[in-house]
Amino acid sequence: MKIGYFVAALAALGTAVSLAGPPVSYKKIQLSDKFYAEGAYYADFNKDGHLDVVAGPYWYEGPDFTKRHEIRPPNAYDPNGYSDNFLTYTGDFNGDGWPDVFYVPYPGGAGYWYENPAGKDQPWKKHLALKCVGNESPMWADVNGDGRPELIYNIDGYLGYATYDPAKPDDLWTFHPVTPKGSYGQYTHGIGYGDILGNGRIDLLESNGWWEHPAVEKAGEPWAFHPFKFADAASQMYVYDVDGDGLNDVIAVWHCHMYGLNWFKQVRDAKGQITWEKHVILPSQPDLKSDALRISQMHAMDLIDINGDGLKDIVTGKRFWAHGPHGDAEPNAPAVLYWFELKRDKEKGVTYVPHQIDNNSGVGTQVTAVDLNGDGIPDVIVGNKKGVFVFLSQKPAP
Repeated sequence: MKIGYFVAALAALGTAVSLAGPPVSYKKIQLSDKFYAEGAYYADFNKDGHLDVVAGPYWYEGPDFTKRHEIRPPNAYDPNGYSDNFLTYTGDFNGDGWPDVFYVPYPGGAGYWYENPAGKDQPWKKHLALKCVGNESPMWADVNGDGRPELIYNIDGYLGYATYDPAKPDDLWTFHPVTPKGSYGQYTHGIGYGDILGNGRIDLLESNGWWEHPAVEKAGEPWAFHPFKFADAASQMYVYDVDGDGLNDVIAVWHCHMYGLNWFKQVRDAKGQITWEKHVILPSQPDLKSDALRISQMHAMDLIDINGDGLKDIVTGKRFWAHGPHGDAEPNAPAVLYWFELKRDKEKGVTYVPHQIDNNSGVGTQVTAVDLNGDGIPDVIVGNKKGVFVFLSQKPAP
């Protein structure tokens, strides 16, 4: 790829991209070549002090991930179709101190959590959590400040979040709508969270705007909506102070089945009214005749400090065969996985430096970055139609 063209093109669009050698490299480990799920996550399932990986029906023991354990009956799917598991999250859902697994279903399906047998060699008990989970990118965060993560998603025309009570593990989780009834459907694209106002409260985002978390939540009373088109069809959306000016900005894919990656600078006028200034990282309408860097179908994204410089970087890539080998933009292009290094400079402003992690894995509807091997550098976990992968960071030579 002609990186010089890529730099020039993005500079013309308002975002500078500088060049630098990648400060970290990755060792690729393929845990499976079967299509079990389009998401993967982590927890210390056996409480041995090492983080493990969960993807589809299995969890894999860290730190080498060579030994796997069955959580639920395995079912490998045809990559031309879909699995029953779009994302995966973990939490202690029954309060026994052992991490359990929640499987985000195919959009519109029922969501179940599986109970960790607490070190015993026996099947994981299945519990119904939610009868129907919509959206293609549900997220996992502590929205209400109770110290536990909640599932952020939409259902029956509403956007909101679901809470669980570890003291009542057999009860269904409770959905808390934050919007009036609208057109949210099972396949809605784009969802996010973060503190837009800097007041310590978690607001919710969607492709067409953000919902302001009130000082006091009242059941049945919608949050205030602030319209703005952050995306045509986003994946996960993040709130972060990209440029370091003290105001939180928004990072979002423009269309998760096509192209485009942007960050939106928060700007306030003298009265405190918020507007947003768009900055392009990857264009939504790339020149397909050039060999400049472009990534189609960025259907998953994570935000984390990869290189330890105190700035959060973007991890994303191509979702392989989101709609099979003939659907969407460039379905058979290399399934790349990238991290975009955030840099701040007084003269150049914000720059993002692209670093390729891999070109034959990509992402699913989820990509997870976390320090699995304890070296202080985040690793990357992927579950998708190509299989299950772990990318372990390798510290650069001194």
